[in-house]
Amino acid sequence: MSDETNRITRLEEMLAYQAKTIEELSDQLAEQWKTVEQMRTKLDRLTERFLSLEEQSLEAPGITRPPHY
Repeated sequence: MSDETNRITRLEEMLAYQAKTIEELSDQLAEQWKTVEQMRTKLDRLTERFLSLEEQSLEAPGITRPPHY
C-alpha cells in the first residue's frame, strides 16, 4: 500500500472513531437532560407544596392565652 492509501485509511479510521464518540456523548447528554428535566419537575412540585404550606401557616389563628388564665 502506498503512503497516501495508508494516510486515507488512518483518516477514515479516525473519522469512524470520532463519529462513534460523538454519538455516545450525544446519548449521554440526552440522558442527563432527561434527569435534569425530572429534577426540575420535582423541584417545581416541592416549591408549590412549600408555598401552600407556608400560606396555611400564615392563615392559622394566632396563639392566645387559654380561657382559664
